[in-house]
Amino acid sequence: MAQKPLQPITPFLWFDGKAEEAMNFYVSIFPNSRTVGVTRYGEAGPGPKGSVMTAAFVLNGQQFTALNGGPTLTFTPAISFVVHCDTQAEVDGYWAKLTAGGQEGQCGWLTDRFGVSWQVVPNALVRMLQDPDRERSKRVVAALMPMKKLDVAALERAYDQP
Repeated sequence: MAQKPLQPITPFLWFDGKAEEAMNFYVSIFPNSRTVGVTRYGEAGPGPKGSVMTAAFVLNGQQFTALNGGPTLTFTPAISFVVHCDTQAEVDGYWAKLTAGGQEGQCGWLTDRFGVSWQVVPNALVRMLQDPDRERSKRVVAALMPMKKLDVAALERAYDQP
C-alpha cells in the first residue's frame, strides 16, 4: 500500500545526482524533519542501477521529494522557499547554514549550495509591511532593499522612526 502524502501538494525538486545529499543537508537544518525513504534506479534506468532515483523527506512538517533527474533542468530564483523566523537568532542560524557553500542575495534571499533559492524572513517584517500606515512600511522597504541577511533591529528602527 502506498504511503498517504502528508499534505495535498508536495514540492518536487530536480537534482543532478545530489538528491540524497540535499535531503540529508536540509533535514540537518530544520527542526521536526526526517528522511522518509529513498528509491533507487533499477535495470531500466535511466540512472545507473542502484543509484538514488528519489529521496522523500519532511522539513519542519512539510513533505518534499527530490529526484536525481540529470543535468537537463536546473533551479532558478523564480521559485523559492520562505523560512519564517520568530527571532534574529533564527534568521542568523538559517542564514548561516543555508548560505554555507551557497550565495547570499538581496532582501533575505539566498541560493544554497545545490542551487535552491530560499528567503529567510523574520515574522516582524511581515507585520511591518502590512501596517496600514504606508509611510512606516515605505521606510521599512527602504531599509530592507540594501540588506542581504535581514536585520530585525534595523528594520524596526526604520519602522519606528518619527
